[in-house]
Amino acid sequence: MVKSAPESSSFVSRRKPDRDSLNPPETQVVIDFDDNRAASALVGPYGQNLAQIERRLSVVVDSRGNHITIGGSREGCDAARRVLETLYAQAISGHDLVQGDVEGAIRAVIAQGSLFEFDTKQPSATAFEAINLRKRPVRARTAAQDSYIRALKRHELVFGVGPAGTGKTWLAVAHAAQLFERKEVDRIILSRPAVEAGERLGFLPGDLREKVDPYLRPIYDALYDLMDARIVERALQSGEIEIAPLAFMRGRTLTNAAIILDEAQNTTSMQMKMFLTRLGENSRMIITGDPSQVDLPNGQTSGLAEAARLLSGVEGIAQVQFRAEDVIRHELVARIVAAYEGAPSPANGKS
Repeated sequence: MVKSAPESSSFVSRRKPDRDSLNPPETQVVIDFDDNRAASALVGPYGQNLAQIERRLSVVVDSRGNHITIGGSREGCDAARRVLETLYAQAISGHDLVQGDVEGAIRAVIAQGSLFEFDTKQPSATAFEAINLRKRPVRARTAAQDSYIRALKRHELVFGVGPAGTGKTWLAVAHAAQLFERKEVDRIILSRPAVEAGERLGFLPGDLREKVDPYLRPIYDALYDLMDARIVERALQSGEIEIAPLAFMRGRTLTNAAIILDEAQNTTSMQMKMFLTRLGENSRMIITGDPSQVDLPNGQTSGLAEAARLLSGVEGIAQVQFRAEDVIRHELVARIVAAYEGAPSPANGKS
């Protein structure tokens, strides 16, 4: 139950509010949640979820068990209430809340505004898309991620382009895992150009998989987080999940597969053309990359940038652009990306 408290009522917060920072007249909203376990998950360890809501929405939130009070401007209180109700609905459904979920709920509420009544039990047409996996659902946290998931569901070839921490690779692996679990494809093929990020690693011992593993670790992490570890190991052994270095793709036709090319900004023009033309019947191809982190030699054109330009507007191909404001990894990562985007380019033109 949600009710607005009188302006004269007392209000005690976990921290002393800065009254000058709140827009008068101050509003107070009281929320009582029925499920104590879900309410505890809503607050987060040491109240970190509520602290994040306070910072982002300029409100003051006090929690006592399943009783939460919000103080601040009318708009801020209304937004915070909707964020809390959204997160509570997720917690009730058994979803483990993390800070990324809190940030996603905040951004969704800000994007929706306060023009319409908000109902967490009956998602509106603007509700973010989700990828439903056996292990757990994966829901978009930003408008760009929502567009990305919609594109993945509707197109056979999708480019996800933008800075680190925006969920490009994560959602690509989630979509591939969903197609695999539903038997819509027979296998998942993961590829990445083996380009050193400024270091000289020298000779790497081991077989092909062991040599390539360090470059594909982010994809492995996503696989094990989104799928049962035993299923992943079995699929790797049987070849249903295949690790294929980009250089070994030449001459192949990839059918009935979900194919992911990660770190595509480090492909050359010829490598990108070769990879794109591997697409076979009943296959989906996802290409992700960050144009600001090119590790190719100076003067060499990135195949990702060229492909994005040449294939813009081609039927059946979707391109989704992520920006600094779409970063969900950590609040500071978004600020770091924004700072680098605003900085002048080095003299040699290398980013």
